[in-house]
Parts: sequence; C-alpha cells; structure tokens
Amino acid sequence: MRIDKYLWAVRYFKTRNQAAIACKKGHVKINMASTKPAKEIYVGEKITVRKNQINYQLQVLDIPPNRVGAKLVDLYRRDVTPKEAFENRELLKSSQEYYRKKGTGRPTKKDRRDIESYGNDPLLENNDDL
Repeated sequence: MRIDKYLWAVRYFKTRNQAAIACKKGHVKINMASTKPAKEIYVGEKITVRKNQINYQLQVLDIPPNRVGAKLVDLYRRDVTPKEAFENRELLKSSQEYYRKKGTGRPTKKDRRDIESYGNDPLLENNDDL
C-alpha cells in the first residue's frame, strides 16, 4: 500500500491529498529516510510523521484494506511516540499564551492607557522628560 494511502487509512490525515503534501514536504519518513507519496510500505516498518509540531512514531502492524474506523486503528499500527514529545508541545503551547489569552481580542482603551502609563511615575509632575 502507498504511504499516503496508509496514513489516510489509519486516520493521521483527513484526506489523501494532505498526506501526499506532507510526504512531499518531507514530514513523513520511513525507517528514518524521507519518502515520496507513492512509496510502498510493508509490515514491520517504522514511520515518523511530523504533524502539529510533534514527531509521531508508528510501527506498521498490518495493511488495512481501506480506511478504517477510529476504534480499529490500533489493529494496523502501534504508536511508539515518546511522552516527552507531547509534554514539549504543551510547554510550547503555554509559552505562546504568555502575552494574551486566546479569544480576548484586541486591547481595550483601558489596556492601551495602562500600557502607555507603565513606565511613568504618577508622583512626577512632568512625565515627558522620562
């Protein structure tokens, strides 16, 4: 089975086209070597897929006849991704939310005034000299 079809069948990508694009960009590797979308895969091979800044590591257990349901995916692949990869993703996610929470929108007028007055001392009469 082709690698792009396999990744689509075991539900790592929503469409075969997305799987093929990931292969062309070098996000998919078979036995640590970059592959083309038409590369055939066999039972026992190790696949590395970079998706959402996580390097998923899979081992092919069997070749599915077609796209399988989410409950049956574990019959065809074994996920051997280390837990550190997911922890690093959570750390990166929390560091991006440092400045502003998602969904809070643009700063309000009050936020702007607070930002502008951050370095000014209210006890000084003329803050323009700072």
